[in-house]
Amino acid sequence: MQTVLIADDSSTIRQMAGICLRQAGYLVVEAVDGKDALEKLKMQKVNFLLTDLYMPLMDGIELTKQARALIQYRCIPILILTTEALTARKTEGQAAGVSGWYVKPFEPTQLIKVIKRLMP
Repeated sequence: MQTVLIADDSSTIRQMAGICLRQAGYLVVEAVDGKDALEKLKMQKVNFLLTDLYMPLMDGIELTKQARALIQYRCIPILILTTEALTARKTEGQAAGVSGWYVKPFEPTQLIKVIKRLMP
């Protein structure tokens, strides 16, 4: 079974995405911010990272950079789930190693389709 780490400072988003992912058959780990997510990435194997862009302590782009610096996560799919749609931020995310960008609010079945498309 594949594990998805959800990093979002909104407990509502973590809960909604978690329900959606569990129903689709994924194991889910939750992190309250980028720093928490990075610690969880170091403690256990994760197959997919779903992260918010704007979080306290460490944002999604910095989390992506830090995750890509860890050898076991150089190729992990990373999806930014955010309200931000600016091209400049997307470009910054791509440069950091983000695999995809999904603008909130999300539709559960569509989110699962995007994750399945990105997951190896």
